[in-house]
Amino acid sequence: MTRKNFWVASLALGFALSSPQITPILRAQSEGQAPGGQQEQQKSGTLVGKIVKAKNGQYALLTDEQAGKGVYLDDQEKVKPFEGKNVKVTGVLDVAKNLVHVTDIQAA
Repeated sequence: MTRKNFWVASLALGFALSSPQITPILRAQSEGQAPGGQQEQQKSGTLVGKIVKAKNGQYALLTDEQAGKGVYLDDQEKVKPFEGKNVKVTGVLDVAKNLVHVTDIQAA
């Protein structure tokens, strides 16, 4: 096993064992205060990261490998072919669920 593959495998294992859920990403940036004091619940945009299969079996976009931060993806069949690959995901982030409603996914 090459040094790079060992590092990636170790990181993936650490990620899988660290928590049954992915640490929420963009929460601080997307929970801006709306008029009336309500928090913004959805934010459109593009995220870049690596598609991984979380411990709970769901595919997720790992956006910060060192910190283990990422978001779950709603269209599991659409992202399945990209497992282990770096991608650019366009969609709407549901902050409350830490879930991206995927509208487009492309190899990065």
